[in-house]
Amino acid sequence: MYLKKIGFFVVIIISLMIINNLTRSIISLWQKRGLVENTREQISEEKKQNEELKEKIEEVKKPEFVEEEARNKLFMAKPGEGIVVLPSTALRASDSAEKEPEDKRQNWEKWWELFF
Repeated sequence: MYLKKIGFFVVIIISLMIINNLTRSIISLWQKRGLVENTREQISEEKKQNEELKEKIEEVKKPEFVEEEARNKLFMAKPGEGIVVLPSTALRASDSAEKEPEDKRQNWEKWWELFF
């Protein structure tokens, strides 16, 4: 009789330890599942970015792109073409002509005019 009680308690203790370990394993798996989902999302975003970069590489490899960049950034021209460079004073004159005259009134005067 005494051995039956000890055996019963031993079985209960072992069962509780198994339940505890299973519970921890389940919680760990749920956490890892969330981590896997986040990683999959990051991978899909990286794949999209990779595709965009591949498209840019293909665009840059085209001779039209190289020609355009040479014309715009390096000021190069084809044989027989001429390059026109405007003096900086001409650019400043056109910018100043487009500007509105500056209002030299005080802020309170502007507010007064706005409301009254």
